[in-house]
Amino acid sequence: MNILILGATSDMAKALVSELANDKHHFFLAGRNINRLEPFSKDLLIRFDAQSTLIDFDAQDCESHEEFYKQLTLKPEWVISFIGYLGDQSIGQTVWEESKKIIEINYTGVASILNIVSQDMESRGSGSIVCVSSVAGDRGRGSNYLYGSTKAGLTAYLSGLRNRLCKKGVHVMTVKPGFVDTQMTADLDLPKPITASPEQVAKAIIKGLKKQKNTVYILPIWRLIMFVIRNIPEFIFKKLKL
Repeated sequence: MNILILGATSDMAKALVSELANDKHHFFLAGRNINRLEPFSKDLLIRFDAQSTLIDFDAQDCESHEEFYKQLTLKPEWVISFIGYLGDQSIGQTVWEESKKIIEINYTGVASILNIVSQDMESRGSGSIVCVSSVAGDRGRGSNYLYGSTKAGLTAYLSGLRNRLCKKGVHVMTVKPGFVDTQMTADLDLPKPITASPEQVAKAIIKGLKKQKNTVYILPIWRLIMFVIRNIPEFIFKKLKL
């Protein structure tokens, strides 16, 4: 099987590819800095005899996305996106360039490439699209509403895409990890009981793909946590420090 991994430098992406590598898929590993992927690609070949192709991909450069997808020598059966940028809320509140970067990477760029992928899969009548969104999109919070709003938009986009493509034989799955112990969150003090590892994310995605799930919360506790947060009355919620 041919699998396209977007945002392949992510720790979660590498964990997923490692989990799948024994099955001898061909991986297209796409990211902004493919030099960082070269050691990983060599390791896949040595340890698993798994073939991978490294491709430059910039989520913010939407004008390049159509050509990027055209250059794939084999069109993928699975496209899995780990594209994400947490950004800095405190900077983004006053500096538009930071807000713009958060929006373009987390939402605009993902929607751009998935529009192209979905057209191809729809024409073939098969395929799976998996995209990592976030529980942060379930309700806006003062501490990260810039990031959270992009994930809310992405979750809604994926819901609509799923509604459109399910009749065409294409599976769309939304992944909501919650806290994950990765390089992106290395500076954050995350509560261990509700923080997943990249390996847990990988296993949950594979399980969800096999079962053709629509939405996957990596740790089940997050479904309950976000149910509670979503249902706090606004007159109380707006006074909380979250």
